[in-house]
Amino acid sequence: MFLVCGEALFDFFLESEAGPAAATYAARAGGSPFNVAIGLARLGQPAALLTGLSGDLLGQRLRQVLEAEGVSTRYAIPTDRPTTLSLVGLDAAGVPAYQFYDNGSADTGVEVADLPALGPEVAGLHFGSYSLAAAPVGDAMAALARGKNGRFVSLDPNVRPTVEPDMDVWRERLGVLFPLADLVKISREDLALLWPGRSPEALAADVLAQGAGLVVVTDGGEAALGWTRGGLFASALPPEVRVIDTVGAGDTFQAALIARLMRDPAGPKAALAGLEAESLAGLIGHAARAAAITCSRRGADLPRAAELTD
Repeated sequence: MFLVCGEALFDFFLESEAGPAAATYAARAGGSPFNVAIGLARLGQPAALLTGLSGDLLGQRLRQVLEAEGVSTRYAIPTDRPTTLSLVGLDAAGVPAYQFYDNGSADTGVEVADLPALGPEVAGLHFGSYSLAAAPVGDAMAALARGKNGRFVSLDPNVRPTVEPDMDVWRERLGVLFPLADLVKISREDLALLWPGRSPEALAADVLAQGAGLVVVTDGGEAALGWTRGGLFASALPPEVRVIDTVGAGDTFQAALIARLMRDPAGPKAALAGLEAESLAGLIGHAARAAAITCSRRGADLPRAAELTD
């Protein structure tokens, strides 16, 4: 089982408005880690979500969605704090912008003392998005990563400046997590926010030197790039699709990477160590195709295994 750690929330998308006092919103369960966990389950990889899960109406619906998708809630932390809300606007290209309402919420309020003991069934941990930076949950996520006990660790910063605008905070958090990670995936957009002017190659070299086995840099509809600690490099272009929106594309890419590595009977660390140039390109291309499917649909509607034939 892969344990995804971080936020679970409800996104509200503006659908129509009739003047400043009347608007219609479509609500969708979401949050980057929430999406990754569902993406893993849809790709046939047993998954669980570690998050603060509210007992309010929205929190109950989040739990229902997870259970319906086959994601274990064994490691969900019950709380009376309210569910985080996010207002989402899409630009002409379908790229989302988020405004979060998360002060004192269920997911951001998780503390180190709340963390459950992990069972032997947990083979890997994934971390990402504002749960890395927001307090106090950022401290809890760092503590969980430090106690990984040999488990595979995946990381996607997925920076959310509207939650934590200070990039120094994000850099400090990542400074703790990079040396603990086996797989790091980061977008060019996040790279530009965190380290303006830094090249993907320079970032990859730095993170690999800290111990990661694979670093992947994505760039929307452009080629995704990957480097391994063993000196391999590969790239893959996503297929051309009619883009409805890009919500959940990065989460899909991440889930597909993890699920593919978890196929190896010897485990994901062995899968990384055994990568060759061709299989690295295949891995990145597989994730890019999965993300393209999500972009062709409304919202974070991640693909299932039957939709990916390779």
